[in-house]
Amino acid sequence: MDFFMAIAPVVIVGGIVVFVIKRINHKYNQGDIVEKKSKKDQDLLISLIPMGMLIGCVMGVILGLIIPISLLTTVSLCTGIGYLFGYFAFEIYSKKETIIH
Repeated sequence: MDFFMAIAPVVIVGGIVVFVIKRINHKYNQGDIVEKKSKKDQDLLISLIPMGMLIGCVMGVILGLIIPISLLTTVSLCTGIGYLFGYFAFEIYSKKETIIH
C-alpha cells in the first residue's frame, strides 16, 4: 500500500501532463493556436496554465493541512489537477473573440 501511495501521484500527474502537452502540440500542428487582439488579453491567455498550477499548489497545501494524507501527495496531485484546469481555462478563453494566425 505504501508503494501505491508513493507512485500514484506520479502516474496520475504524469498522465495529466502528457495529455495537456499532446493536446497543445496537436493544436499547434493544426495551426489552431490563437492570438488575442490586445497584449493584455494575450498575456492572460498565456499565463492561464501556470496560474492554474499555482492555485492548485495552494489548494494542495491547504488540503494537506486538513486531511490526513501526506503533504507531498496532496500538493503534487492538486498541482496536476490545477494544471489540467488551467488548460481547460486556456481552451475556453482562447475561443472568445480571437484572431487565428
